[in-house]
Amino acid sequence: MRHRAGNERLAKIPLFQNLSAKQLAAVDGLVTTIDVAAGRELIRQGETGREFIVVVAGEAEVRRDGHVLAVRGPGTFFGETALLLDRPRNASVVATTDMTIEVIDRQAFRQLLHDYPDLHAPLLEATAERLADLDES
Repeated sequence: MRHRAGNERLAKIPLFQNLSAKQLAAVDGLVTTIDVAAGRELIRQGETGREFIVVVAGEAEVRRDGHVLAVRGPGTFFGETALLLDRPRNASVVATTDMTIEVIDRQAFRQLLHDYPDLHAPLLEATAERLADLDES
């Protein structure tokens, strides 16, 4: 486990790309960077959401009731729905390759949204796109 993701890496993530250097530094202080092995379950369907996860490197499958719904790769994120709505996880996420992820815990995630309300729009847009994709499949 490592702390300090680095502003340059965060700036490449679409969710954070419009933040100032000062804002990126604040986000960087909330992030814990973790390397995970292929096969590790990052999120379990039905459990309480405790963190928001951004993919830095590698890929993971989003699975609901054993069916693969999507693949998440670098620059994408997951875990926000359970935190935003305070509901159990609606899917499991399993690393399909070795990964580097950045994790922000529940309290820090809520503080981040409070401090930087501009993040609400890209979060909601990404969530809406995912819902639309599920409706199409």
